[in-house]
Amino acid sequence: MEINFRTKEESNKAQQEEFLALTPPERFFAFLKLSYELRNFPSKFSSETANKDNFEIVIPPKHVE
Repeated sequence: MEINFRTKEESNKAQQEEFLALTPPERFFAFLKLSYELRNFPSKFSSETANKDNFEIVIPPKHVE
């Protein structure tokens, strides 16, 4: 493992260059991998409170006879 000490700007530039060096399909799969890994990232979202403060209008379907 190699440790590099860089400024934020240098780090962002290197990261962008590495990403742009990928082919479009590789970029897409890198995005999917990142999205998949974010599922384990801690979040304040809770399904119990997701719709707590939302106002919903429920329109029942019309019965056609």
